[in-house]
Amino acid sequence: MANITKRGNSYSIRVSAGYDASGKQIMKSMTWKIPEGMSEKKAEKEAQKAATLFEEKVRTGQIADEKSMKFSAYAEKWFSDYAATQLRPRTIDGYKHLMIRIEPALGHLYIDKIRPAHLVKFYSDLSSTPKECTYKCTVDLKALLKESGKSLTAFSSENNISLPALKSAANGRNLSPENAIQVAKALKKPLADLFEVSGGGETLSASTVGKYHRVLSSMFETAVKWGLIVSNPCERVSPPKDRKPKKNEAQFLTAEQAKEMISLLDHEPEKYRNATILLLFTGMRRGEMLGLEWDDLNLEKGTLRINKTIQYLPDRGIFEDDTKNQSSNRVIKLSRSAINVLKAQKRWQTEQRLKMGDCWEGSPKIFTNETGRIIHPDSFSGWFRSFIKANGFPEDIHVHSLRHTNATIQIANGSSVTTVAGYLGHANANTTTKIYAHAIQEAQAAAAEMLDDILNPTIKPQVRHA
Repeated sequence: MANITKRGNSYSIRVSAGYDASGKQIMKSMTWKIPEGMSEKKAEKEAQKAATLFEEKVRTGQIADEKSMKFSAYAEKWFSDYAATQLRPRTIDGYKHLMIRIEPALGHLYIDKIRPAHLVKFYSDLSSTPKECTYKCTVDLKALLKESGKSLTAFSSENNISLPALKSAANGRNLSPENAIQVAKALKKPLADLFEVSGGGETLSASTVGKYHRVLSSMFETAVKWGLIVSNPCERVSPPKDRKPKKNEAQFLTAEQAKEMISLLDHEPEKYRNATILLLFTGMRRGEMLGLEWDDLNLEKGTLRINKTIQYLPDRGIFEDDTKNQSSNRVIKLSRSAINVLKAQKRWQTEQRLKMGDCWEGSPKIFTNETGRIIHPDSFSGWFRSFIKANGFPEDIHVHSLRHTNATIQIANGSSVTTVAGYLGHANANTTTKIYAHAIQEAQAAAAEMLDDILNPTIKPQVRHA
């Protein structure tokens, strides 16, 4: 039961929230001020109502269980305690990149003091922020470090900051946002006190601002679940609407262009040729293709198991990860052409192993380089961009376009959306319908023309007499 004590023109209300691990009672408190002009009897009744409401909030966990922390400290906790176990590495990397702009704007605020007004201002500032920004040091960095008895080298080592970046800052050259924030954080000074921001070009789009809104909403929602704040301030804020025309749908090759590409690949390195053709015939993602191992291939049944992916992040290098989602973990049936491509890859890899001898690294992966190592994802994409440009294909065609090409050709030739969804590893057919609306509409139009060609001759024109 709440303990209510009158103190001058206010009431102190204290409620027990149970006991901590050591057996010490946890007390929550609040102060209710008596409105001016209210009678003593009325004030006593209203204080009792406030106490009852406060007690209910404590009982249902609507009152924070910990002392408030600044958003910057909470962000570190969120990334280590939540994101590290719940999110994929590439997603975490993307969120950390967004923190480059989030931290200077909100990092100094206590998490329970962040209001919708703070977010509205942040989104407004983002909307007028150039896409590319650089930071120039406005203080004598060497002198600042010398005051604390640190050299550039020691400061770099202790705070895991690039030494070349520190030297650039000390010599008055521009820094990337990532390095500037690292320096400010290590020195425990506001970013604006150390750097001036410059940049040009287009400002951030509304869709990009929406990404910041979504990551902040996820972080605040977790804070609510952890009992650090009562409600998510993002729920009371709407990010800017994207009023720009939507980009074209998924880019893909026509069947004729795909055939032309296959013929042109005869002159390309076999490791890239085979990988590209397999992507066209299976619709796999780049990472899924690079993650394939020979044990995943069942020649007797003509199937291929897809259950892992190869990714690359600058701070981790090349690493193996799970597929995008549970539905992406699948077994697909291979066409004769796809099986022949894999057989050709096996022959090439065997030849390379014999040629390299002791220098062969012996990876179990289907697609490797000349020494048996995993192909770097960016190396494959870089080669593909050069191939596209050299052979006159549309510039907006990229590696993922091969996946779109596969799906579009399947739909155009009568495969159901459900079949295509399963083949591509989509979570549900709605995803497929949304991405390939263009192909579905074209297939429907072709079906309508087919019905017209078949049934129209049987319809005799009716002649009406007056």
